[in-house]
Amino acid sequence: MLYLAYNLLLALAAVLLIPYHLVRSRLKGHPWSSLPQRFGSLPASFDSTGSDSIWLHAVSVGEVLSCGQLLQALRRLYPRTPIFVSTATVTGQDLAKEKLGPLVDGIFYAPLDFPFAVRRTLAALKPRLVIIAETEIWPNLFRQVKQFGASLLLVNGRISDRALPRYRLLRFFFSGVLAHADAILAQSDFDRARLVEIGAPENRTRCGGNLKYDFEPSDTRLQKALQDFVSRVQPNTILVAGSTREGEEEAVIRAFRAVADKDARSLLVLAPRHPQRFDEVASLLAASGIPYARRSELSVSEIENLSLAGVLLLDTLGELASLYPLADAVFVGGSLNGWGGHNVLEPALAGRPVVVGPAMQNFRAITEELLRKQALVQVKGADELPAALAGLLADRERAAAIGERGRQVAEAQRGATAAAAREADRLYGLAMPRVPPRWLDYAVLGLPTLLWAAAVRLRAAAYRRGWLRRQRLRAFTLCVGNLSAGGVGKTPMVLWLVEQLEARGYRTGVLLRGYRRVSPERRTVTDPRCEVSPLRSGDEAQILLRHFRKLGLAVPIGIGSDRHAVGSRIEQEQPLDVVVLDDGFQHFQLERQFDLVLVDAMRPLGGGLMLPLGRLREPVSGVRRATAIVLSRTEPGRSYEGLENRLRRHNADAPIFKSHTRVLGAVETATGLEVPAEALRAKRLLALCGVGNPAFFWRCLEEQGLQVVHRMRFRDHHRYAPGDIRNILFAARQEQADAIVTTEKDLVNLWHAADSVRSSSTNLDATVAGLFDPVPIYWISIVPVIENGEQLVEFIEDRITPQRARRAAPAAVRGPG
Repeated sequence: MLYLAYNLLLALAAVLLIPYHLVRSRLKGHPWSSLPQRFGSLPASFDSTGSDSIWLHAVSVGEVLSCGQLLQALRRLYPRTPIFVSTATVTGQDLAKEKLGPLVDGIFYAPLDFPFAVRRTLAALKPRLVIIAETEIWPNLFRQVKQFGASLLLVNGRISDRALPRYRLLRFFFSGVLAHADAILAQSDFDRARLVEIGAPENRTRCGGNLKYDFEPSDTRLQKALQDFVSRVQPNTILVAGSTREGEEEAVIRAFRAVADKDARSLLVLAPRHPQRFDEVASLLAASGIPYARRSELSVSEIENLSLAGVLLLDTLGELASLYPLADAVFVGGSLNGWGGHNVLEPALAGRPVVVGPAMQNFRAITEELLRKQALVQVKGADELPAALAGLLADRERAAAIGERGRQVAEAQRGATAAAAREADRLYGLAMPRVPPRWLDYAVLGLPTLLWAAAVRLRAAAYRRGWLRRQRLRAFTLCVGNLSAGGVGKTPMVLWLVEQLEARGYRTGVLLRGYRRVSPERRTVTDPRCEVSPLRSGDEAQILLRHFRKLGLAVPIGIGSDRHAVGSRIEQEQPLDVVVLDDGFQHFQLERQFDLVLVDAMRPLGGGLMLPLGRLREPVSGVRRATAIVLSRTEPGRSYEGLENRLRRHNADAPIFKSHTRVLGAVETATGLEVPAEALRAKRLLALCGVGNPAFFWRCLEEQGLQVVHRMRFRDHHRYAPGDIRNILFAARQEQADAIVTTEKDLVNLWHAADSVRSSSTNLDATVAGLFDPVPIYWISIVPVIENGEQLVEFIEDRITPQRARRAAPAAVRGPG
């Protein structure tokens, strides 16, 4: 009800808020191009190819700078994972592009907290982890992050004195919002207490330190223009006033005059906090009569003409920290006008003596620590500032001692980045990402979903209670199946299993339904030694035949909806040790002795909803029938603890294995020549696929560094028509593609677009190559890599052996007689 009230208020206020936001955005310099992003429309390049990205929100300049080290840590942990950064201000956006661009895959403006805008952003990024820096508490964002199954982490959390009364007043609401956070890392114990006070869950809120203390001095190299400036001007004394705010520059100028009276070759570096005040401060300096130069306008003539004592107005972003090591004394702004102060540890880490005003509530804990260690000078007001700075510059030994004590305190405060990265890594592994249906989907598909679920449960119960009869084959029957509709990598897994079992001396056969095949035969039994038209086999069986032929394996393949009848027919013709049932986990009619269930780690458990709202064929509880489980399409070394925990709730006994995919190369269809995938990197590629999980194919291409200029997606098992070929070739010409790249499954289905299919041609590769002549077409060759694969095969063998012994026993008795 509270969210309903909140969103009703948002809707009512939108009439005023949207025009206000448009005007405010223009006044603050936001480009019109940013507006679609504020309403959830991101560039097509931001569409994540899987559910594994990370989204970090850093509202403005301070948050962007403080998150730099965290992003570097995340990039080390997840070198191939898409990472996106959002900001809410123009200056934050510009600085993020400058400082964070090389680390991330995209930078955008955060959506306004309208439900539709947040949903569109999440649907595009599909994040597994969302990180919010400092105090950006947006109700719809927090709520929908959890609806999308992502983990939510707040870092550098704090509540200012100014905001605390509002949060206290609305604690009844914000306690529910903050409950969505999986973890909250506060800057200090004081901030943790405040967060708990406004409703943050106590057991998930802890002190994690301040990210701003973890910047690396090596990252703050002085720009050449500034180096040249200092070397030409050659001041005796450098005073830096950083992050000054309204009303503070006058006090700083007065203090600088006192310093200049004692040392005429003094230089003041004055750095206003906000870019919109640069011109205002420049006018103030001009009116003061003190010589000054603007950093943005530095030229040789201006450097030569600047006389000391003078001022350098730092009207650029991201350079302040690089000047702290040059300072003889530092004043940190925001502390004289009641704002609450800014980061004092940057200059302290440089070993510089720091002076602040009385208002340091935003950095209360560290200020108290610095004062306790006599590592900071705090004045009661602007009137004391000149004497404080002049005193430090007059007594350099005292100033150096204060700076050294400050450096030691600053060093002791570091470590927040490592703590945040560890927590991010933990939460990343716990996430269960999905794209939840919209309310309209629920309205239209809710009833059909309930009916489907009821029918599935009734059918399962009928077989379980013996109302419907189950049949079994003589051979050990091993099923490779899954819980959800769509591709999870079953066919590559079947190929791998058959190859492993054949290598160990087992005679194997494969049974599958033959989805979408066109054949008058109800049951088809074929052999890799014979060429078979895709019309008879279907695409999946055709892939198996092609690979068994390549490996020299005479594995019979039975195709038909009645898997028992097809399997019995094979067994009449030749004895088998193992029959592998491809995609038969819900085919209760055929008994099996081993159920291997594949779960797609990219799209875990079909979004948690049954067909047609979600992709589950049956409830997740069906995994209790699994003998073993394989998480397919994982990333090596990555944790999937959340998914494993969910599976363990229903099946605590089945071992869980992980598999990932290795790209072997790219096969040119016209010649059959396999080349390394990197051989295609110089080409502009049009990629097309009609598979159950196209995101997986796109990701494979990205990981190989291929330049895909256009993607075309078709539905799973799509049989291409001549019109599709014309559209593909038209797109290839439009995008100036040098080649087309696809999957082997699509290679089979592209064959249907040729006129030659009517004459039952079986020269599949040549037929497809001819369709696209003169544009070359390649298909990507992949193989599954099963972590601890030997253990999986041994686990299967342990169950095959007893059945083999039972079958051999009667023959042994009959032998002597």
